[in-house]
Amino acid sequence: MRPSIPVPGSAKARLIEAGLHRFERDGYDAVNVTDLAAKASVTTGALYHHFGSKLGLYGVIRDDFEQRVIDRMHGAAAAGSAPVRAALLVAFDTAVHFGTCRILAEQPPEPRKDPITELLRDLLQNHLTSAAPILAAAWRAALLEVADGTPASTVRPALHLILTDT
Repeated sequence: MRPSIPVPGSAKARLIEAGLHRFERDGYDAVNVTDLAAKASVTTGALYHHFGSKLGLYGVIRDDFEQRVIDRMHGAAAAGSAPVRAALLVAFDTAVHFGTCRILAEQPPEPRKDPITELLRDLLQNHLTSAAPILAAAWRAALLEVADGTPASTVRPALHLILTDT
């Protein structure tokens, strides 16, 4: 079950917005709870009340944007003759559009199954499924380039080149 959408302007919504901004700008490890709470104009207690921890807040944000990417990947894969390439290019464009390149590029703080890799395995349908984590890593490297300041318009053609035969 997906978490409820917070009321705009509420403490929970402000924490999500502050977390999105800070995690995208600095990465998970560089963000501290006190700064997050201050940016959201709430106490650290509010962060712990709504999310349990910094990791809880990060998980809500990352899970939401991964699901948005996956939903679009499914649509792109179903519509194209090169489903893996179409899915990854749409995933790239979605991450750029939502401004979540660093969040989606970095390794999550806790080990877990990677939903992007799992979707790629499904799209590859037992044909070179070992390529799935490699393709996901290339996608994440492209996102990190954008997060570090390289224009998406420069990075996307490079990603497309890597995906030419997929």
